[in-house]
Amino acid sequence: MANGTITEAPSSFSNSITTPAATTAQPNFIESLINKIPLPRWALIAIVVAAGLVLLLILICIIKCCCCRKKRKKKEKVNLTTINGTSTTASLVQPDTKDIECGLDDEKRGRLQYSLEYDFRNKEMKVGVKQAADLKAMDSGGTSDPYVTVYLTSDIRKKYETKVHRKTLNPVFNESFVFQIPQAEVDETKLVMQVYDFNRFSKHDIIGEMRLPLGDVDLHHVMEQWHELSAASKIEQEHLGDICFSLRYVPATSKLTVVIIEAKKLKRMNSQGLSDPYVKVQLILNKKKWKRKKTSVKKNTLSPYFNEAFVFEVPFNVIQNVDLVISIWHHDKVTKDEPIGKLFLSCRATGNQLRHWSDMLANARRPMAQWHSLQPMEEIDKTLGLKTRFKLPLPNS
Repeated sequence: MANGTITEAPSSFSNSITTPAATTAQPNFIESLINKIPLPRWALIAIVVAAGLVLLLILICIIKCCCCRKKRKKKEKVNLTTINGTSTTASLVQPDTKDIECGLDDEKRGRLQYSLEYDFRNKEMKVGVKQAADLKAMDSGGTSDPYVTVYLTSDIRKKYETKVHRKTLNPVFNESFVFQIPQAEVDETKLVMQVYDFNRFSKHDIIGEMRLPLGDVDLHHVMEQWHELSAASKIEQEHLGDICFSLRYVPATSKLTVVIIEAKKLKRMNSQGLSDPYVKVQLILNKKKWKRKKTSVKKNTLSPYFNEAFVFEVPFNVIQNVDLVISIWHHDKVTKDEPIGKLFLSCRATGNQLRHWSDMLANARRPMAQWHSLQPMEEIDKTLGLKTRFKLPLPNS
């Protein structure tokens, strides 16, 4: 019995010794890393807890913002779709530029004093630019170098400018300008006065503008008043005029008849505010000029009456590939004739031009008349993509 006790004792002793040896041979990495930090253990625990709380708060804020944004968009969408039964969700994605411009109008740009007088006998509009006050500062020094441009929307080519006044927000101009405008066009015309800041080495900045519909003004009295400047609107496209003509196509005879009836409100081309217009009628086939005719010249008028007919032989198998080009020109005896405006009709046209051409083809042997607005020459030529100025001969032409 004593021997058994002696033999078992080393076994238990050895076990009690070998177990700690195994734990010290493979120490815990995290615990060893913590032991290397020269801070008390309670301080490390506090830092970890604080960092966890900060991350949790950030995560909660992000989730809350996302949820609120979605709810707001959904609410706006529901409310807007109930107005007149139409949906205006797209306006939430990209606001209308008109709304942006209206917001800009709230910014103070200054005031402009002007005078207006109309001479019924000579058909002249006298515009006086008196002074400006409280203009918006455009330069870094808190001032501006203002000047004013004046024009009528009936003829935006004719613009007048005042002198530039240096480093002031309250310039006194006292300049006047005279425009030729028939009384019949006054009601449809606006007076535009734009105030600019002069820059010697860069583009001039617009401070603001005023637009006055002359149809709202009593021209029997001389008027003088102040007007608040607003944000400048987009540059308007010059109105070139309108033309009325009829089309008639007879497939059995391959005859295309174009009757140039009249035109109105044409662009002014000479110093007297008038024009000497005539019309060119041209056929283009496969982007090449083919046939051309023109009317007589009408002297000193912006509303000429032609009533001239032109007949072209166009085979039915090519009518789908033909472009009919109508252009109005100003005849100049001294220099080269100047273009006023242009348009084209064909199967590849758009809008009223395509509709007129389609009506002609759908109503064979019946003349179809319609008014059209002239467009800039460059735009039409670019759309047509003309290849050459030479005529293309065709059989049976």
